[in-house]
Amino acid sequence: MAPKTKKKTHQATLELTAGNAPVVDLGKMLGQTGVNLVEVKKAYDAATAAQRGDIVPVVVSVFEDRSFELRLKTPPTSFLIKKALGGKGSGRPGHEVAGKLTQDQLREIAERKLPDLNTGDLGAAMRTIAGTARSMGVAIEEP
Repeated sequence: MAPKTKKKTHQATLELTAGNAPVVDLGKMLGQTGVNLVEVKKAYDAATAAQRGDIVPVVVSVFEDRSFELRLKTPPTSFLIKKALGGKGSGRPGHEVAGKLTQDQLREIAERKLPDLNTGDLGAAMRTIAGTARSMGVAIEEP
């Protein structure tokens, strides 16, 4: 007889600070599920310790026996662009330029985001990242 699969009762996507997830944010989204929030925090912090300080989205699946599964994603594109610039985006995109990304920085961000994008082509990923940067008021260095 095949083993029974666990039935998923709840799924939530959270954007938390890597290596230091606030229990308050976990409680807001997962409190009603009955899952042990401290265990979720410990598992998340251990899985993201190498990326400490970054914002790392996670999909938390809670099963009917109150066990859970974490699936980490890559940081948001806007966060990676701001990190590469060392600042924030423009207050008036299209009117004011907040900074300039080099092709190397663009390639680095695209390579990091590639697993979560809907393309396997690095060139297409770079164009997607460049579009996000433009919408933030960030200029892209010409190749």
